[in-house]
Amino acid sequence: MTEGIILKGVGGFYYVDTPTGLVECKARGRFRKTVGKPIVGDRVSLEIQAEDGTGYLLDIAPRKNSLIRPAVANLDLLVVVASAAQPVTDPFLIDKVTAIAVHKGIDALVVINKTDADAGDALAAIYAQSGFETLRVSAQTGAGIDALRARIRGLVSAFAGNSGVGKSSILNRLDPQFGAAVGAISDRIGRGRHTTRHVELHPIAGGGYIADTPGFSSFETGQMDLVRADALEHAFPEFAPYLGQCRFTGCAHVKELGCAVRAAVAAGAIAPSRHESYVKLYESVKDLKEWEITKGGTR
Repeated sequence: MTEGIILKGVGGFYYVDTPTGLVECKARGRFRKTVGKPIVGDRVSLEIQAEDGTGYLLDIAPRKNSLIRPAVANLDLLVVVASAAQPVTDPFLIDKVTAIAVHKGIDALVVINKTDADAGDALAAIYAQSGFETLRVSAQTGAGIDALRARIRGLVSAFAGNSGVGKSSILNRLDPQFGAAVGAISDRIGRGRHTTRHVELHPIAGGGYIADTPGFSSFETGQMDLVRADALEHAFPEFAPYLGQCRFTGCAHVKELGCAVRAAVAAGAIAPSRHESYVKLYESVKDLKEWEITKGGTR
């Protein structure tokens, strides 16, 4: 028996990174009934067949977190790439992804790219005040890339960013072999490109993995997990000191009188854009039934 991490799953086959290399595996018939459906990022045990080097999955280690859309497990870090230069990132997109990360117990890092064109002072101030780790980089000049490389080393990370923000350029700066590694895994699997892209983990130089996650990659926020209305206030870390301090029990922090969160916004302790994003997210989920929330991706 050996152990590894699932890099990709296609058509009932799972490709597992092990100490001895990449192994193509299948899950035996009863596996899904007794253990569950494997997803990318799962830490698994497997049995390798001596005849052809393929394997069978035996067990899945307990997950520390998981997302349904995109389907990936055991993320250590969600890197949200933004820019104050064109195309300027809408803070709502950042706030939806960071809310998912907080709700799921995944560390979030806000990376402001294109600082050679705009330093992004306002964005950096908002997220530093909100309690998120922030880092400024330039894929064009290489500034800040070493710090980002050190931050993700040894971790399983996913990168999110709106189109044109320079996410791919950052990844290539982080590891010049990243594109080659992606191609090598695709060649090894031998299944070519798919119209519907799947989540895939790519090993990176220095240790760790980067998740190629459709949806997160393009900020298709409608395809992401949802956070329930009653849990949303906890997905905004800067709200924490004010929760339970509102005049009325069950305050939604939207327009209620005597709301401590709204008072903190007015006093400058919470960024107005963050509260605006909270209200927008709250309004989008407040009337959903539990089964709709579950179908949407949260647990």
